[in-house]
Amino acid sequence: MNARAEAITVSRPDNRDRQAIMIAAGVAVCAFLLQMLTNGQYGYFRDELYYIACSKHLAFGYVDMAPLAPLLLRISRTVFGESLQAIRLIPAISYGIGVFLTGMLAREFGGKRFAVGIASAAWMLGPVNVASANRYSMNANEPVLWMAAVCFLLRAQRLENPKLLLWSGVFFGVALENKHSAVFFIGALVVGLLLTRERRLFREKYFWIAVAITVALALPNFIWQATHGFPTWVDLNNVKREHKNVELPPLPFLWQQVMTLNPMNALFWVVGLGWLLFGVGKRWRYLGVTFVAFFLLMMKMHAKDYYVAPIYPMLFAAGAVCWQEIAERPALRWTRRTLSVIVVCEVIALPIVLPVLPVDRIVPYREMLGLKIEKSETHMSSPLPQYFSDEFGWPEMVATVSQVYNALPPEERAHAGILTGNYGEAGAIDFFGPKYGLPQSISAHQNYYYWGYRDYTSDDTFIILQWPREGVEHACRSYSEGPTLDPKWAMAEEHYTIWICHGFKRSMPDLWERIKHWN
Repeated sequence: MNARAEAITVSRPDNRDRQAIMIAAGVAVCAFLLQMLTNGQYGYFRDELYYIACSKHLAFGYVDMAPLAPLLLRISRTVFGESLQAIRLIPAISYGIGVFLTGMLAREFGGKRFAVGIASAAWMLGPVNVASANRYSMNANEPVLWMAAVCFLLRAQRLENPKLLLWSGVFFGVALENKHSAVFFIGALVVGLLLTRERRLFREKYFWIAVAITVALALPNFIWQATHGFPTWVDLNNVKREHKNVELPPLPFLWQQVMTLNPMNALFWVVGLGWLLFGVGKRWRYLGVTFVAFFLLMMKMHAKDYYVAPIYPMLFAAGAVCWQEIAERPALRWTRRTLSVIVVCEVIALPIVLPVLPVDRIVPYREMLGLKIEKSETHMSSPLPQYFSDEFGWPEMVATVSQVYNALPPEERAHAGILTGNYGEAGAIDFFGPKYGLPQSISAHQNYYYWGYRDYTSDDTFIILQWPREGVEHACRSYSEGPTLDPKWAMAEEHYTIWICHGFKRSMPDLWERIKHWN
């Protein structure tokens, strides 16, 4: 039997192989249900309101994101509506698929039922993975697209079928249209291939066809970026220049990764990295090198903790297979039960990222586990973790704005606009405002800048949100003070005074350029 025929024979699933697939699928269904049964407890997240607004203005690019997430949300809104759970259906599905792919990666590494099940369950319970899937964003799609590409790469090698590389090219291309950070993962993978014997892939024609597919799929967004002056690059540079994000030194950055994945899960991903680099799994050493290159790059760039999260499934899978090999030794069979108990115990951490507790019990629960509220942004201040605080206060804010709007004299109200300093306020006005008869908001923040100030003139009256008094004094011909917002659980930046501006000193085009803010 030749090598190719042998590879195909090995690939045919036997009964145990089918059972392994069913185990991964079962854990994936549990992951999906975990999200759908809990993700409607608090409120809409700030970024979700912005995504909804972007989904109403479809384009090949945006200031701060690639085009896939708004497109998928547009489809989801059209089919399922705009309830909180409908908006969060796609990330819940992606979460389940990510869990399944983690199990399939373990299977590609030679894992049996135990390895497939333990890898899927451990990755499912990683706090950063749970949190990313609990609200709509690009982040929940990342591990699915990255690891689907890796799965086809592994299968192309195992089955000696280079045509499967074409599917890797498809998923990498879609990943770039989902979030631009995929370019760093692709770059790290190239480094991993170049530094190992798998550099031989560069001699394979289907590898270059896959590259062409990736480039072709990413091209629409690249063209949009180029024709708009690369706004995402400008945005990222502004973030760096303003020191918006907390920048951690190497050791705290590493520790943050341990914590966001759950310290107990280090038993899987750290062991998995060692297995890929030095153990039996060194035939896939290029994936270990890929992780090291990607991790060091994110550390150098002072990336947020969740930027690294999409790459971990392959380490969880590798670690589970390593433990499977250890547990097959008669004297070490006890490790199976021990690892299973450890994974089950990880459930205790779920309430720190799932909205299942009464709001006033979130911080005490974290304190019981010895966890402080960590900042990801330098000016961030909130009574809860930011991912929860940003789900509070929006309906109340819009209701207050409606009172200010309806209190205006009819002749002013007929041409009054609502100008916000942040896409969160703008998105909330656009989403909750119609039931109060409010006009759509305008803002020069992020992609709202491109949507413009519509037909407003500098002579109109504007209700202004999240502007400081000195800014209002400088910009407005005259102004009056409105109510002050004081939402209990919301972010500190959501505590501000509403202003009524009776005409701007500058023309709207001039003002628009001056208040433009990308960060």
